[in-house]
Amino acid sequence: MMSYTRKYDELSSEKVAQGVERRIIHTDNLMMVNVEFTDGPSTEPDPFHSHPHEQVAYLAEGEVYLWAGEEEKVHLKAGDHFAIPSNVPHTIQRLTELVRIIDCFTPIRQDFLTKK
Repeated sequence: MMSYTRKYDELSSEKVAQGVERRIIHTDNLMMVNVEFTDGPSTEPDPFHSHPHEQVAYLAEGEVYLWAGEEEKVHLKAGDHFAIPSNVPHTIQRLTELVRIIDCFTPIRQDFLTKK
């Protein structure tokens, strides 16, 4: 039987890269990912990437520049949101030491669940 709750400290943390960790919770069709960056501020944006998943995000802590599709970069701060349709190239540049983004994806990102 699936537990309906997960406390932050009980979610396993996965180190994605130096200064980047994520915690994941999901159902069969929806995924929420808490991504914590502790390697900022960065001097350059991360490489652009895209994926077939729809993504909505909440910037819980910190400040970033966001580039998405053909739009000009946007300065976002804690409390701001963004939405990325399927297959739209996007990236961020961290402007503060700590950045925490809460991402939601549908369908779920199986690539995030596969241990490398």
